[in-house]
Amino acid sequence: MSRPPADDSAHAPRQSDWQDAEHGDDLHDDEFLDEFHDDFDYHDQTLADDVLAPASADGEQMLRPRRRRRKHNPLVRFGAIAVAALVVVVGGIMGFNAVRGMIPDISLGTAAPEDFEGSGSGEVLVDIPPGAGGGQIGTILFDAGVVASAEAFSNTAAADPRSTGIQPGTYTMAEQMSSGAALDRLVDPDSRQTTGVTIREGLWKDEVFAVLADATGHEVADYEAVDPASLDLPEAANGELEGYLFPDTYEFSPSSTPEEQLQAMIDLGAVRYEELGLSDADLQDTIIKASIVQGEGMFAEDLPKVARVVENRLAGDSETNGHLQMDSTIHFIYQERGRAGTTDEQRANPSPYNTYEHPGLPPGPINSPGAAAIDAAMNPAEGDWLYFVTVNPSTGETVFTNTLEEHNKNVEQFLQWCEDNPDSC
Repeated sequence: MSRPPADDSAHAPRQSDWQDAEHGDDLHDDEFLDEFHDDFDYHDQTLADDVLAPASADGEQMLRPRRRRRKHNPLVRFGAIAVAALVVVVGGIMGFNAVRGMIPDISLGTAAPEDFEGSGSGEVLVDIPPGAGGGQIGTILFDAGVVASAEAFSNTAAADPRSTGIQPGTYTMAEQMSSGAALDRLVDPDSRQTTGVTIREGLWKDEVFAVLADATGHEVADYEAVDPASLDLPEAANGELEGYLFPDTYEFSPSSTPEEQLQAMIDLGAVRYEELGLSDADLQDTIIKASIVQGEGMFAEDLPKVARVVENRLAGDSETNGHLQMDSTIHFIYQERGRAGTTDEQRANPSPYNTYEHPGLPPGPINSPGAAAIDAAMNPAEGDWLYFVTVNPSTGETVFTNTLEEHNKNVEQFLQWCEDNPDSC
């Protein structure tokens, strides 16, 4: 197929293009040439430009206008770089501050923390609280003038596995001790100045005060002066200490106050109640029952049986009409120890704690029951017993029955023991 001849005029500049339409000025003047050269760069043609330039009809390549390069202000470029750098720096600082609390301090070539030398001199008492770690102990020692810096002791303790055996308590230390000497003293049992006090089960509140005072050097009056409202008692206690000073062995520092000691016993009780699964809703009645069980039973195996008698009598049996008739409640009224049984006069006392006169539970606990008695009150043995009597208080032998006739026979054994031991009845 033939093609028409190429029209060179489509590519060549026309004469009319070289004339200004309004003024007819010659476009070969300097102004036009400058503009023309801006659009067509004859001297900066590369080989690629030559190759890629479109060809004219006669085979000659046309000059292709180059894209004009936009010139940028260098100050703008430098400003943008500076802003980007500033963003990076600020972001880095903020990120570091956010995580620096989670990163342990690392000393790179800095001097070791200040530390004394030797075993020190003089005498200083320091209290180490339960759960204290190396850092807290170091601060306590530093504040007391024992070590030169908390950091030095903390580093020493971290490097010595013996530090995990440091027990809470009061310690006799010296002033200006080296961290190593201070640690040696804290792991030495002989330097621990604590007083062990055993509070046995079934004691009355006043008896607990007497034991604490005798062991710690305080006066009984110091414990009597403690306002129960200042203590964190359970709501079931109704503001009374009786029954809620949990029996156990305690270690108190010489600096502990009567208030702190009583609170420690209350706190341990709360822990034991939770371990036994005793709820707050059942706490009051359970502790009252447990205190009666504790006051009546001498052996652990008898406690669940005593608890069953309590429950059976509270159920309102026709023989007892809901009266517990427990001598332990009479003993509580008179605060007397050492005698078994009660007198007719005592059993006629109008006190609300007299379970011979008043049916149901007394208004509060009659002693501090231990874990075994509490567990028995929560889980009584199965049985239909309504009566029991310790026929031999010397041995603690106790017998249980469900009829009054059998009970009276058992009481005769007890009375015979009283005749044989007149000073104990």
